[in-house]
Amino acid sequence: MKHILSIVAIFGFAASAFAGCGITTTSTGKLKSYDQEAKTIVIVAEGKEIKTAVKATTKGAGELASLIGKDVTAVISKHGYAESVAAKG
Repeated sequence: MKHILSIVAIFGFAASAFAGCGITTTSTGKLKSYDQEAKTIVIVAEGKEIKTAVKATTKGAGELASLIGKDVTAVISKHGYAESVAAKG
């Protein structure tokens, strides 16, 4: 019985170690700026500026410079970084 409980506990802890929080927001607006050195972007959505960080794992990070001034949709994690940025449409 102790072995079964130990195995169940191990799997429970292992699963929680790989789980992300998954809480995101989606912002749609014009990409105002992209600072490559600071790795940040500014999106103007509904009259407000949204500044967020960009990571190497951000989908669409390679084409951010070409999206300045265009409508984009960004999925932003509650931790303050963009998970993906893509041209709207």
